[in-house]
Amino acid sequence: MYENGKIYMGLAGGKRVELALNMCNRHGLIAGASGTGKTVTMKVMAESFSDAGVPVFLCDVKGDVAGICAPGQSSEGMEKRIDKFGLRDRFVYQGYPTTFWDVYQEGGHAVRATVSDMGPELLSRILGLTAVQEGILHIVFQIADDKGLLLIDLKDLRAMLTYVNEHRTEYMMTYGNITSQSVAAILRALLPLEQQGGELFFGEPALDIRDWMRTAADGRGMINVLDCVKLVQNPTLYASFLLWMLSELFEILPEAGDLDKPRMVFFFDEAHMLFRDAPTVLLQKVEQTVKLIRSRGVGVYFVTQSPGDIPDTVLAQLSNRVQHALRAYTPTELKAVRAAARAFRPNPAFQAEDAIMELGVGEALTSFLDEAGVPAMVERTKIICPQSLMSVPEPMVRAKVMMHDGMEKYDEFVDNVSAYEVLTAEREEAEAAKQEEADRKAREKEEAQAEKLRLKEEEAERKRKQKLEDEARRKAERRAAKIESQLISAGGQVLKRGLLGVLKKW
Repeated sequence: MYENGKIYMGLAGGKRVELALNMCNRHGLIAGASGTGKTVTMKVMAESFSDAGVPVFLCDVKGDVAGICAPGQSSEGMEKRIDKFGLRDRFVYQGYPTTFWDVYQEGGHAVRATVSDMGPELLSRILGLTAVQEGILHIVFQIADDKGLLLIDLKDLRAMLTYVNEHRTEYMMTYGNITSQSVAAILRALLPLEQQGGELFFGEPALDIRDWMRTAADGRGMINVLDCVKLVQNPTLYASFLLWMLSELFEILPEAGDLDKPRMVFFFDEAHMLFRDAPTVLLQKVEQTVKLIRSRGVGVYFVTQSPGDIPDTVLAQLSNRVQHALRAYTPTELKAVRAAARAFRPNPAFQAEDAIMELGVGEALTSFLDEAGVPAMVERTKIICPQSLMSVPEPMVRAKVMMHDGMEKYDEFVDNVSAYEVLTAEREEAEAAKQEEADRKAREKEEAQAEKLRLKEEEAERKRKQKLEDEARRKAERRAAKIESQLISAGGQVLKRGLLGVLKKW
């Protein structure tokens, strides 16, 4: 509960335990075994930040965090807790301004980013590419920029990779060596991301992260709830989302220095799923981003079962800590308890290692930075109760919230002209030109064959006519010769008769 610039977290004995608002961008950790009260602590802090006018982001892994949009319900146990924490005069069952989001577009507004926004470096770390493959991905992005091609969704990236591979000999002297094996490896690496829902995450309209940094009309910070019930089952996409989101904030927010309160606070539930089996380069990127985002006035809080779930390099950045109960039944679990206890500034009143295993539900060891940035001694604290609903809200309540949150602009997918469409059109034009050239050559061949046939037929006709003419000429010659022979013969008879007539007269 937010009061006078501080967040009232609970009671340690009769002493109030408070979190200084100006130190909340130093990040934090909420840890504890299942069922020990981590979600309650997270909701109490989220409600307090909202009351202080700080926008909040929450991961809803089990579905019950969504109840923050609706008022809590009175019960005998709740009423006792309200009196126990001295909240009777100011506790109000109330819902908080909430916007629901869902990468899979089932339980909230769509969350999308473009491939260009993600960038080659971040995408390479998510896909676990080698240095050589990352270099080729940089080349692909550069060629896309030089050609004025937008990389919006994964089909754009696939089309661009295919295009570069097909024209690699043209680009090698300008951009460097490009091998088909490396391009094929990148394409293969995209498959798990696509199968986990990447085709839904990458696209437009892309989320403007500023829409998460809103305040309601009453001045309370907007609580953005991401439905992660399905998302956490796909760690690659979950990591993609986390890194993109923090990177976007780092890009758009200027250096803030010391602020009275954070610009925004993020809670990542089930953080062990984020870091499990993550490649080293990805962990390095998370560490770097968490370290730098603080200077932008953004607080990041990881929620997990054990501090050991968080890499040491990241854990070192988490200054505000709430440790719920841990159970130690094996040597490994006992080692985790000891590590968690040593992370706190000791309190001579009790042994932190023993207390961690004795804590009840809703009770935690807490250690926060004071207003000067000094870690307070660890306290055994009973966490106060949230004012909102501690269960899944009715579907109609959720639907009503979504209808009035003003974020409907993200609901409809928009497939703008980008690399895929341009390259597809170029390929179709090239194929059409190739087909047209083939058709032209076929026509020319047909015309040549037709002309050849025509000439052949003309020659045959000429020869036929010549033959006929020759035959007619020969016939005429034969007739003429016959006639001449007949004439000669007839002339001889006339001459003979004439001579005989002359001789008779003599």
